[in-house]
Amino acid sequence: MFSSQTYIERRNILKARLKSGIALFMGNEESSMNYADNTYHFRQDSTFLYYFGLNHAGLTGVIDLDEGKDFIFGNDITVEDIVWMGYLPSIAMQAKDAGVENTGSAADLDSFITEAHKKGRKIHILPPYRPENKIKLLDWFGIPLDDTWEAASVEFIKGVIAQREIKSQEELDEIEKAVNTSVDMHVAAMQMVRPGMSESVIAARVQEIAVREGGNIAFPIIATKNGETLHNHYHGNMLNEGDMLLLDAGAETAMGYAGDLSSTMPVSDAFTERQKGIYNISLASHEASIAMMKPGIPFKDVYFESNRIIMEGMRDLGIVKGDTEEALHLGVHAMFFPCGLGHQMGLDVHDMEDLGEVYVGYDGKAKSTQFGIKSLRLAKPLKPGLVLTIEPGIYFIPALIDMWKSEKQFTDFINYDKLEAYKGFGGIRNEENFVITEDGYKLIGKPKPKTVEDVEKQKNLAST
Repeated sequence: MFSSQTYIERRNILKARLKSGIALFMGNEESSMNYADNTYHFRQDSTFLYYFGLNHAGLTGVIDLDEGKDFIFGNDITVEDIVWMGYLPSIAMQAKDAGVENTGSAADLDSFITEAHKKGRKIHILPPYRPENKIKLLDWFGIPLDDTWEAASVEFIKGVIAQREIKSQEELDEIEKAVNTSVDMHVAAMQMVRPGMSESVIAARVQEIAVREGGNIAFPIIATKNGETLHNHYHGNMLNEGDMLLLDAGAETAMGYAGDLSSTMPVSDAFTERQKGIYNISLASHEASIAMMKPGIPFKDVYFESNRIIMEGMRDLGIVKGDTEEALHLGVHAMFFPCGLGHQMGLDVHDMEDLGEVYVGYDGKAKSTQFGIKSLRLAKPLKPGLVLTIEPGIYFIPALIDMWKSEKQFTDFINYDKLEAYKGFGGIRNEENFVITEDGYKLIGKPKPKTVEDVEKQKNLAST
């Protein structure tokens, strides 16, 4: 945890924004894997962590905005709990670490909410993503399980986003720890990948490094030779000469702050000439995107510039033809880049997306429904203190190629005869993490090898 004063100050800022009513922060419960006592790795709700800092299951935070009081509710453990799980401080002791004086049991929370509801007091809730918290809202307020989004307080959502998206220096220090560990994970993969090795061996080594540093992985590891599948969590393939491995993996610190990096590396000692060509187009898009970042620029503009570079590269290979700007307007670029350019990052690897992309990434403005750009998670103007990823890629997806070709889509812009030759190529992505500064941007953490020469050098270092 940070100091108790950090959490007190955060709650005071939120009180000034919301002004009246009750703000309810539902912490997470344990979640069973296949029977009640065999649980998944516990992960606390990030907004609860941000305002209260307590990383234990079964807690609920309350800010009574009218009375100016903060509460932590939860049940103290019993002797039987201690037998199985060890000692845990009392709720009152935990609350003290968060700078909270008022505590109560789960039953006290039920009474508190029932009384407030009877009096017609406004109770601000955030949209829940865990089913057990949806059930609590059903029990407390009669909100149907499918209607919890509609019942959420937009005022509360916007207040939380306004605070959490601007990172303090102590948060940036914690994120840097996560990113530095993430770099170590990627360098280890570059140095060990070899023909005849399973993807699972790489995934295991990468996860070991994250756990060794006292945290965990920030999201399920992507370690695949089939990089054209954007979220490929299958690790059962054997790696062969001429393959590339796409690794998307990040560490999470013990305090819950994330890193998120992607690398593409040759399984052989070096990339083939064809692989280098596509890799360098993707890297040029990556570097152009980084160079554009500064306060005030809409991230949507950065996204289109990244795609502009990719389309021009595809033109040089004879795969793309026609006017680039018209192609971008129509969405032709989604053939090669059907996803977004990046996302905010912090206590969540996709920071605050449980609060809704339309608020987090678009300031409440409507998202596009066009294939490709509809997957852009962040579009709004950048501002100092915002932490984000940059991760353009180039993907040759056989099913997408076949579908567009059969439907004769964009034949004025795509040379399908040339594109057919890349159907077995796979995908390439590089990803780094940045914070927006007052006059530009800053790379977070130590540099990750990303040029063709630097990636290949890691393999040579491992063999010497």
